[in-house]
Amino acid sequence: QVQLVESGGGLVQTGDSLRLSCTASGRTFSNYGMGWFRQAPGKEREFVATISGNGLTTYYADSVKGRFTISRDNAKNTVYLQMNSLKPEDTAVYYCAAPRSGNSIYSREWSYNYWGQGTQVTVSS
Repeated sequence: QVQLVESGGGLVQTGDSLRLSCTASGRTFSNYGMGWFRQAPGKEREFVATISGNGLTTYYADSVKGRFTISRDNAKNTVYLQMNSLKPEDTAVYYCAAPRSGNSIYSREWSYNYWGQGTQVTVSS
């Protein structure tokens, strides 16, 4: 059974940085692409970033491009989301996600079958 556990959320001020981590277990991590999504209060869950299994290909939502960086360490079964220049509109619960199969990048929520429990990020103005 694939399990995803996020960590690293918290309360920060506008302009600060945070790094989220997501550690996976239950299968060979490097064989699969990974993604980050977020859900703000009263809004639908939205795509943030995705990375291929080998870490060479990434893709970002326009709202975070240039500020957020997704990366992975396959030796540690962990994917990261480095978030810089945080804004109040980045406030949300952040989820990492993994597909049942495929090592490419995926921006659609329906591409993902496994989800972490989420970690809260709050950016104060």
